[in-house]
Amino acid sequence: MPKLNQTVLIPGILAGICAAFLTLGATAQSSMSFLLYAASAMPVLVAGLGWGNVSAIIAILSAAFLGALAVSPIFAVTIAIFTLIPAGWLSHLANLARPASELGGPDDLMAWYPLSGIVLHLCALITVSVIVLGTMIGYGPDLVSQLVDMMMTSVQTRESSFTPDATALAQTKTLLVLMLPMVQGGLWVMMLFAAYYFASRAVRSFGKGLRPREDIAAALRMHRNAIFIFLGGIVLTFLGGTVAMVGAVVCGTFGAGFVMAGYASLHHRSKGKDWRWPVLVLAYISAVFVFPLLIILVLGLSDVRSTISLTPPRNPDNKETKP
Repeated sequence: MPKLNQTVLIPGILAGICAAFLTLGATAQSSMSFLLYAASAMPVLVAGLGWGNVSAIIAILSAAFLGALAVSPIFAVTIAIFTLIPAGWLSHLANLARPASELGGPDDLMAWYPLSGIVLHLCALITVSVIVLGTMIGYGPDLVSQLVDMMMTSVQTRESSFTPDATALAQTKTLLVLMLPMVQGGLWVMMLFAAYYFASRAVRSFGKGLRPREDIAAALRMHRNAIFIFLGGIVLTFLGGTVAMVGAVVCGTFGAGFVMAGYASLHHRSKGKDWRWPVLVLAYISAVFVFPLLIILVLGLSDVRSTISLTPPRNPDNKETKP
């Protein structure tokens, strides 16, 4: 483990300050809040990927401390659970490596923790985070009903002739109880993975990253066990109550992982093909509709595997080894 010196301490503190300012900016600018919250994971990821676990921990503690001072301890706990801790854990996993010979590979190469495992952990972390935060705010049918009623009141204030249908309104409330955590969990998985991707590229650009550059299109697949978790989430959504809300979160987070894997698979399969760009553009544009997105989801479900990156040893004194 690296010693707690300036080489580790300063990057961690600076990353924590940057992450804190991004989260505080998210509270002040509602139109960009979601992006700023996701971007606040990047400094922690950069610190962890470039300077190791100790630097990432310092960044998390610094950002949480500043958040507690500027807003409240509850705010600090929220950003730590939802953004900072998942970012620190992802950087830890990305730095895990072991001699390839332990896995039956060449003696002179290192085997890095597979990207499928990193995504699996990301989905699980965000699932837990959404459930914890939902419990903290008392999320449920009553809260959703209040939010929908407030929206309807606002609409009726502007349009006095508007009268919502009671049956349709009740169905909307029931649907939103499951859709809101599903969409939030799925979007957050995608945003944090994007933060990981850009942070890893930033770290490599100034020669600090331990993990080698990967072909994301070839390596980004979901772990085979994630299929059973995803199917279990679907089953839970039919049981009603709190269990259904938990199932909706699982469907959203792990479904997002399979969607990302589906797009990566499409990128990989279309390499060198004449139809590559038209199909990719159409696939991304049509993602706003349910049926095309389901096709990408099925593509991700149909291609599950773990790809281990093998590279020559690099910075042997600093690399993390998998226990």
